[in-house]
Amino acid sequence: MKNIKYYFNTHTLRFEKLVTPLRVKLLKVFAFIATAVVSAGVILVIAFQYIDSPKTKMLEQQNADLKDDYTVMQQQVNQLQQKMDELLNRDNNVYRSIFESSPVPDSARLKAMEKLKEIQLVKGLTENNLVKSIGTQLNRLTLLAAYQNKSFNDIDEMVKNKEKLLAAIPAIQPVSDKDLTRIASGFGTRIDPVYKVPKFHAGLDFAAPIGTPIYSTADGAVTDAGFDEGGYGNRVIIDHGFGYETLYGHMYKTKVRAGQKVKRGELIGYVGSTGKSTGPHCHYEVHRNGTPVDPVYYFYNDLSPEQYDRLLKLAQAANQSFD
Repeated sequence: MKNIKYYFNTHTLRFEKLVTPLRVKLLKVFAFIATAVVSAGVILVIAFQYIDSPKTKMLEQQNADLKDDYTVMQQQVNQLQQKMDELLNRDNNVYRSIFESSPVPDSARLKAMEKLKEIQLVKGLTENNLVKSIGTQLNRLTLLAAYQNKSFNDIDEMVKNKEKLLAAIPAIQPVSDKDLTRIASGFGTRIDPVYKVPKFHAGLDFAAPIGTPIYSTADGAVTDAGFDEGGYGNRVIIDHGFGYETLYGHMYKTKVRAGQKVKRGELIGYVGSTGKSTGPHCHYEVHRNGTPVDPVYYFYNDLSPEQYDRLLKLAQAANQSFD
């Protein structure tokens, strides 16, 4: 039964039916709906403060997984970097020094400043960006490892050539001098025998009678043999490879020709006094990468430690050279 409401009209003094206007009904409906919506919104806000949505839970789980993955990958990168640093150090300071090879410059691998900047940049990144940067770090280490592998391949070739290298180093005296009586003048500033002024002497003078045999001090190929107008007289130049070259001057006679292969200890000529010379002797020079070096530091194959020490003292005497 429909619920009908009445009210007392004071003007007509009668009870009349209460009729609600449509505008009022609509306002009530809108008020109810608005109240319901606001209430629902408040309930949802309060609920989400304490209860995570499925999507939020999924994102949180993904974030946790990413952090775990980053931690593991960062540990792997650090281990790889430590191993690579050890390899670089051994390559430069151990392996290459054994073969008298120049260390690989850092610029050939990675510039030190660029590496430092990269490390500082990574430290300043957020967790998400760090995860993305791991790939870059791994690619860099991969390239570095590939270059290091190439370096070790080069060292492997050096190992194969070690026997040739040892044979190419001038390691004996050019004339027989077991009693060490033939060192007449050493390497360095000496008094010129002609001009009587201090002058750089680029080798050692071995005084010996004319005709005394002169020997090659290492394996190599003769690049020049004959008379030199510059003052060496009859001289022989031998290229031993690996940056080594020796010169033998003032010979009475040469026994080799240009292009000829010689072995250490092989006869190449005889002591004389040709060219700018004041007496019979063999002027002997050792060049390393085109620069004259003191030959006395290479006489280690045919001398005892005591003999070598005595030879050093004789070669250091500040006397007059023979040429």
